[in-house]
This record gives sequence, C-alpha cells and structure tokens, in this order.
Amino acid sequence: RKMELSSGKLARFADGSAVVQLGDTAVMVTAVSKTKPSPSQFMPLVVDYRQKAAAAGRIPTNYLRRELGSTDKEILTSRVIEFEYFFFSSLLYFSDVFIFYDTQILCNLLAVDGVNDPDILAINGASAALALSDIPWNGPIGAVRVGLVDGETVINPTRKQMSSSALNLVVAGAPQSQVVMLEATAENILQQDFCHAIKVGVKHSQQIIQGIQQLVKERGVVKRTVQKLFIAPEEIVEYAKKVASDKIYAVFTDYSHDKISRDEAINKIRLETEEHLKEKFPEAEPYEIMESFNVVSKDIFRNLILNEYRRCDGRDLTSLRDIKCEVNMFKMLHGSALFQRGQTQVLCTVTFDSIESSVKSDLISTAVSGIKDKNFMLHYEFPPYATNEIGKVTGMNRRELGHGALAERALKPVIPQDFPFTIRVTSEVLESNGSSSMASACGGSLALMDAGVPVSSAVAGVAIGLITKSSREKGDIEDYRLLTDILGIEDYYGDMDFKMAGTNKGITALQVDLKLPGIPVKIVMEAIQQATAAKRDILQIMNQTLAKPRPNRKESGPVVETIHVPLSKRLRFVGPGAYNLKKLQAQTGVTVSHLDEETYSVFAPTPGAMHEAREFIREICKDDQEVNLEFGAVYTATITEIRDSGVMVKLYPNMTPVLLHNSQLDQRKIKHPSALGLEVGQEIQVKYFGRDPTDGRMRLSRKILQSPATTVLKTLPDKNSIVLGGAVPQSSTSSQ
Repeated sequence: RKMELSSGKLARFADGSAVVQLGDTAVMVTAVSKTKPSPSQFMPLVVDYRQKAAAAGRIPTNYLRRELGSTDKEILTSRVIEFEYFFFSSLLYFSDVFIFYDTQILCNLLAVDGVNDPDILAINGASAALALSDIPWNGPIGAVRVGLVDGETVINPTRKQMSSSALNLVVAGAPQSQVVMLEATAENILQQDFCHAIKVGVKHSQQIIQGIQQLVKERGVVKRTVQKLFIAPEEIVEYAKKVASDKIYAVFTDYSHDKISRDEAINKIRLETEEHLKEKFPEAEPYEIMESFNVVSKDIFRNLILNEYRRCDGRDLTSLRDIKCEVNMFKMLHGSALFQRGQTQVLCTVTFDSIESSVKSDLISTAVSGIKDKNFMLHYEFPPYATNEIGKVTGMNRRELGHGALAERALKPVIPQDFPFTIRVTSEVLESNGSSSMASACGGSLALMDAGVPVSSAVAGVAIGLITKSSREKGDIEDYRLLTDILGIEDYYGDMDFKMAGTNKGITALQVDLKLPGIPVKIVMEAIQQATAAKRDILQIMNQTLAKPRPNRKESGPVVETIHVPLSKRLRFVGPGAYNLKKLQAQTGVTVSHLDEETYSVFAPTPGAMHEAREFIREICKDDQEVNLEFGAVYTATITEIRDSGVMVKLYPNMTPVLLHNSQLDQRKIKHPSALGLEVGQEIQVKYFGRDPTDGRMRLSRKILQSPATTVLKTLPDKNSIVLGGAVPQSSTSSQ
C-alpha cells in the first residue's frame, strides 16, 4: 500500500516538519534543535508522542474534556512505538559532533482511520523531519511493522490483520540494509520464521529510506555547521594511558571483583589519574580530564574482549552467570519466585483478582490504537537500593514502564485466554547488575507456575551484548564479539543490548537497542542463535526448581463460582439499587459480576469468604426456596406499610414485602390507600399472577377479586336494538 511523505505546508517555523499518511491515518512530526550547545553531558533528545481525541473523532471523557497527562500508551510509544523506547534508540542515529544540542521531536496525530496504526507513521515522520531539517544527522532511517498471518509475512498490516497475526515486529533499518532497532512480540513462533520476518522488514525499510532521500534531494537541504564539543584532546588521552592503563587492566583482569568492588577500584584509579592530569595540564577543562580517563578505561575493557576473549568476571563469551531459583517464598502469596543470576536478583509475585479488576482502556486509546481491556499485567519496580544508590521513591518512570512492558510481552503468549482471574505479576529488582527485565521474565514464569496458572510453557530471557572494532576511514565493522548474559558494565561499554525471551519452542519477545549507526543483518542472526542456546540452558536450570505448573492453586487463593439466578428471583438476589450485592461485598469482600441474563460470577478472595457468601446468598433467597406460590391462587396478605403509591404486603412471615400498587387495590381509581380505609396489620385477599419476566417482581391484585358492576344484555322485541344496563318493559322478552 502507498505511504505518502510530504513537507513544506504545515509547521514551517520548525527546523524540520513532515506529514506521513497511510490510508486515512495521518501523523505530523516536527523536529527543532537549539543552535547553542547544552551544558549537559548526555544526549538531550526528547521525543513526545501524543494521542489526540479529535484525530479519532472523539471528545475526551475527563472532567475538563481535553487531553491531560500522558497515558501509558503515549509514554511507551514515545519510547518505542509499541511497548518500549523505540523512538529513542532509533533516533540516536545522530552525528557524533551533535550530541549536546537540545533536540525535541513532537508527533502530532492529525487523523486516525481505525485501520492503520499511527505509530509506524510517527517513526518515519520523525526520520523525515530530521532529514529535511538542517540538524546534522546520519540518517535517514525507515521503519515497518511486520506481521505473520496464516504463515505469510505482511508489511504494515491493518488492525484487523494484526488481530490474527502471530507476530508484531517493528524493524528500523538504515541505508545499506543495516539494522538500527528491533522490537517484537510473538506468539511463540519458530526461530526460522522470526529471522525471515526480520530480513523482509529490513528489505522493505529501504524503500522508505529511498523515498525520504528523494524528498531531501528535491528540497536541497543543507545541514548546519556545529561546533565540536567535549572531545578529549589526544595528548591528554595518551598521558592518561601512560599513567593508568596498567592499573585499569589489573582491575579488569581480577576476577575476584564483584560489581561494587570493581567500581570502587576503578573510581580510586580515576581520582589518582585525574590529579596527575590536572598537574600535567592545568589549563585543561574538567570535562576533558574526565573524558580522557573514560576513553582509556573503555578502550582497555573492549580490547580485553576483542583481542584476548576475556571478560571482567572470568567467563568466556558464551557462558551464563550462576543461576539460582526459589519458589513459594511466602505461603500467603498466591505465587512467588526469587530469580538470581549473578548479581541480578528479582523477586516476582503473582496476585489473582476478579475479572472486574482487569485494566480498562480509555475510549481514546481504544479508538486510536485499538487497545482493549487486558486481564494480565506485569509491573516492574526498580528501587534505588538495587544499585546501592539513594533516590526518590516516586511513581513509575519511563524506564520502569518500558522494562515492565517488555517482560509482560514475554510472558503474555503463554497465559491461557480463558483463565478465570485477572493476573498481576509484580517484579521487584532487589539487586541489579545487568538485564533485570529478562530476569523479570524468568522470575515471572516461575511465579506463575508456582501459583498454578496453566501456562503453555516456561519462559526464559537473556541479554546478548556486542563489542565491535570499526575501521577509522569508512566506519565499517571490521571485527566483533557477541557476549552472552551481559553485565551492567558490559552494557555500558558495549555497543548493543539485545534482549530476547521465549520458550523451548520459539520466541515470545525481542528488543534490540544499539549505540551504533546500524549493524548488518548477519550479526542479528548470530545474536538470535546465541540467545536461543542460552535460553535453553536457562530453562533447564529453571526446570530443576519447578518444571511445570502446580496442578492446583493455593488454598489461600481466590475462588470463582458461577451461579444461576432465574429472572423470577433476580430482584430478590440483587436487591433494590443492588443493595444486596453491595452489602455482600462490604461484609465478605466478595464481588458479583453479571455474565448474562440469568448467570452471575461470584469472586471471593479466599475460600472462607466464599463460604460466607454462600450463607449470605442462601439467606436472602430463603423465602423463594421455601414457598412455592401457585399461579392464579388467592392468598391472604398482611399490610406492612402504607405508601402514596400503594401498600406493602407480605404473603408469609419471612417474605420481603412487595408493593401492591394503587391501580390493583380497587375497581375505583384512587390516589391514596387511605381512601379505602386500609391500615397497617390489616389482612386482605390478593390473587397471585406470577412474576414479571423482565425484572422478577411479584404481580398481585386485589382488584380482580372484587365483583364488577353487572352488565346486562337485553334484546328488544324488534330484535334490532339492545339496551345495556337499562330498565326493561314488563312485556318484553329478556335474556342475559
């Protein structure tokens, strides 16, 4: 299908602006960058993706009727366009000399047709906006979504096609068929199918890149000249090597170090080296001193791996860290597991609740992105003590949201669709030294099996790293090493964080973040193969602790029962204004959900609460169970209350009073029961006509038992006339 790229009509004050349209879905993306450098020493790139209700033809339902704070979907899309930081990693494809200029990219939804998702359009729009601006950038990139429908790959599938797709893969490609970023959710598909989808996605991304390049050529874009900032002078770097290289090498080859002791040792060398550099180069800027040491330290660390095949903890390139697993940590929890991999430790817990506790999607997200309610969620927490730091413990940040989304996508394909509870997995990182999100997938899988969730298979995840050596002239990769189960420092000094999760059969989730301007597809295929081998080893270790789901849920866990309530008993069961259901929930914590016309689902947090609920329900429906009333029979009713609309009566002692309306009290039309001289406690005769089929209300009538005015039909002599209720002459013949 045709994807249109245009520029020059909207938002012309921005450094770069582009509109991307697919079908009737359109997204405008703008890019603006400051012309003066930022004092910060990190990439000040901000990407914001905002859903607009007007684009979907809706009005926000909040009290202000306007867009307020960012939703989870907007945050995740800002990081990646579908559950991770896709934008950020893809658009880090900036020139090295332009890493300290504040840059902002805004994605504005113009129209959504409900057929084509806008996230892929936003990625390509950002690429086009940067390429069309004067901002220095090594792009463009192109992005496509790849689906797998009935075994066939589909490029940029529609929302309907995605509903039946076994794969949701987003591929960001660079020129010359390089891979910049990968993000995937899969229904446990085979490795060969997954690899084929990546190759197809990279191929089609080149068409988008060519379209953007053609647009740039037609516009005659000229990039601005910027000042090279924060580059460590060569003479300071050489002196730092002379002073500190041997000491740094000794620390990185001392395998007795752990994360904390290694960091302390390197920091000690850093302080000593910086003192020497300040004495030798008194006019040097503080950042030049710091950066010189960083360059030396990074080169030594990477060369150890490239040249000596040695890692700082003593492992070879494909070895895993020591793994320990425990389950059933706390008996009162519905499910729990502790997963320890090296110095990364994650505690996962499982909680069951009623289906009513599922995540409810707002109307705008549903209209724009097709997100529906979900009854499985994974929440990831990363407290500051996990890295021996102090920090504010506030709400969830972007990083926690993204890592939790990745682990959730890894586990979701193995969760049964018809599970009767809403499942919440919490993953709390207690120690972190690399790949806590994949540890969350492993721990979450064990916790689910410990809780008795009938998952189709166990899930494990691992992170693969990359160290490369590039040619100075062309920048092409000359040599590289792939690392299995990377440490935090290997992620920091490395070029790639390749996270993959899945079962023994196939792949369920993938996320690739690069610090390079792209890598060949060949390296991606090798990383998948290496991750698959590591994944199988991890699953073997996990199976030694718990190989399959427990056959039964814990006794302390929740209980769900389905009850049948005939229409005739529904009012009695629910009560006026759902009074009985609210009282049941307040007293026992049990919630009742209406499934269909005569079926209710009863959720109890514990078996004891379910027992109390049964007694409560039996008590409120007691009268209907003891007395069977006969249709058309006459009963003696006792008046319990006089109301303006009628009288409340009981047919037997333990019955809840029902209303006998004024219209059914007497043949005459009355406005108040007092007109008939009725009093509380008085007994009257009523006829029973069953229950109303719509609401189950009992139908009684006193009026029907009263003798109506006699209607006499008389035939006159001529037999052509009749008199109703009149006087008849003595000589006439009458009949009734």
